[in-house]
Amino acid sequence: MWDPQQRLKLGAVMRQQEAFENKHTNGQSDTVDLQETLTKEDFQAQIDSLSSLEKKFSFYGPVFDCIVFHDGVTWRACVDTTTTGDLESCSLLAPYALEQQFATLGCSDMLTYSVNIYKEGDLLEIVTNCGSHGTHVACIAAGYFPDQPELNGIAPGAQIVSIKIGDSRLGSMETGTSLIRAIIKAIELKVDLVNFSYGETAAYQNSGRICDLMSEAVNKHGIIFVSSAGNSGPALSTVGTPGGTTTAIIGVGAYVSPEMMAAEYSLREKLPGNHYTWSSRGPSADGARGVCISAPGGAIASVPNWTLRRSQLMNGTSMSSPNACGGIALLLSALKAGNIPYSPYSIRRAVENTALKVENIEAFAQGCGLLQVEKSYMLFTEKNPCQEWNMNFVVTCNGGRGIYLREPHEIKPQETVVNIEPVYCDVNTTENKDKIAFSMRVNLICSATWVSCPAHLELMNMQRVFTVKVDPAGLPTGPHYTEIQAFDISCPTKGPIFRVPITILVPIRVQDAEQCELRFCNQHFNAGQIRRHFIAVPEGATWAVIHMKVLSKEHGSRFVIHTIQLSPQTAPKSNEFYKLVNLSDLGETTQSFNVRVSTTSASACLCYVIASFEHASACLSHFLRIGSYKADLF
Repeated sequence: MWDPQQRLKLGAVMRQQEAFENKHTNGQSDTVDLQETLTKEDFQAQIDSLSSLEKKFSFYGPVFDCIVFHDGVTWRACVDTTTTGDLESCSLLAPYALEQQFATLGCSDMLTYSVNIYKEGDLLEIVTNCGSHGTHVACIAAGYFPDQPELNGIAPGAQIVSIKIGDSRLGSMETGTSLIRAIIKAIELKVDLVNFSYGETAAYQNSGRICDLMSEAVNKHGIIFVSSAGNSGPALSTVGTPGGTTTAIIGVGAYVSPEMMAAEYSLREKLPGNHYTWSSRGPSADGARGVCISAPGGAIASVPNWTLRRSQLMNGTSMSSPNACGGIALLLSALKAGNIPYSPYSIRRAVENTALKVENIEAFAQGCGLLQVEKSYMLFTEKNPCQEWNMNFVVTCNGGRGIYLREPHEIKPQETVVNIEPVYCDVNTTENKDKIAFSMRVNLICSATWVSCPAHLELMNMQRVFTVKVDPAGLPTGPHYTEIQAFDISCPTKGPIFRVPITILVPIRVQDAEQCELRFCNQHFNAGQIRRHFIAVPEGATWAVIHMKVLSKEHGSRFVIHTIQLSPQTAPKSNEFYKLVNLSDLGETTQSFNVRVSTTSASACLCYVIASFEHASACLSHFLRIGSYKADLF
């Protein structure tokens, strides 16, 4: 090891320096010749250098000798994990893609590795994981334990293709290069499904090199992409990229059932199912729904051996995504067995149209609802074949993917032009006669009285346009969501063939920035309940203060305070405040944060959310004060 040797060397030099100084200071004259000066400076330089190395040193792991050779059939590699040259005790491995071989570096760390060999044996790649996240995710989707089937994942018969995108040098952070290479490799291998339990906030929706390449994999190669919607809730418009912002991807929110609460979190009381507070909410900034479907967002599943544990509880949309992906894998398996044609678009429509709506959970969180594999399969078998099985209907609304009225100046009657364009999957294999033959009469339905749209639309192989009028006059303050759903008149029971999401946030309007104070008294919060308030920030305001007080005397409570404002071409986190506060009985807290005024109008909409983070009910009073700083001018 480096540390002991370095310390021995440092100690030896320090002793030599001390001996030299004792020899040349006892009984010697005051004059010092040049050689003595140079020797003293050399000792000090050695000490400084060794001390500096100790401070800067980082241990990146052991160093092993490696041997690569061709055995006449394939390339093989041997890593001398004994460090003594005893290769007979070491594992001989072929590239993992060929023989699925792996080994362990040693019993002390239990770190599993595999190898890849490139450039005719000149480049050896030793692959290990850099965290337990990927193993846990893969086990949820397709873990296979033949001797203990109760530990199996959702689709234990699925074959896993593991492509590492997390960089070990960056703490498992993904890079653009690794993502592009991974998507290209998935296309080369002709995989059926991709689970992508990664993501982050982004300023742009449905665009960028990574999103474009993922969309190409779906639209041209028929790969189904399933991804986590994000863990940035509970405020609205917090979905992450790519799961919540990319049209081609099925974004999955995180649900927790009563059974999960009891089995995974050991709650004493049985509570109704709900979405996790942190699960990201839609819509996306350009009006798309953001969350497509939901699935269980927590699991006790396998983790790597180097963690020295067999399984671990993890939660996040990183867990709900593989749960949904495994369910879709079961659906694909049944469709392939029955020779039933499908495309990424027909799969998405099936899982959305048969999803189970959970009562008392907002559409921003659950999307269309919980995935139901069996009902999705029945929809295919009962309604197959349908002429649009290989088609996607691209919806655009004045440049966005939905109608989203959020800023105060937008809350007024207005009309929006909606474009619907049929697009075929892998257009190169679609015969011209099928394009010519396509014709569909569509019935447009919206249940909201404040939305007006045409009742009928004739679709053919070209872009069609219609207008929608939204009149928010008379709507109470708060969020309002609805959809225009398009049904094939010849078979309406198969569900909507496309949807136009419509979201309106009606804010509380205040006029005076210097005297702006909103009070919310004696609000009762059930377990996990969320209350949202939308405030039109007055002109000149720069700061806000939230004061909270628990009125319950029996017990304390935990609450999440989450505020967010959206800015064009800016990631949501740029104008976000998030705080988890623990309050004792009758406890209170004060929190402050910055606010901004929109550059396009006199005010901007502030989304102010308080969510109960406790499994018991609580009573709370809180107020929000908004003000401004005025600088003295000289």
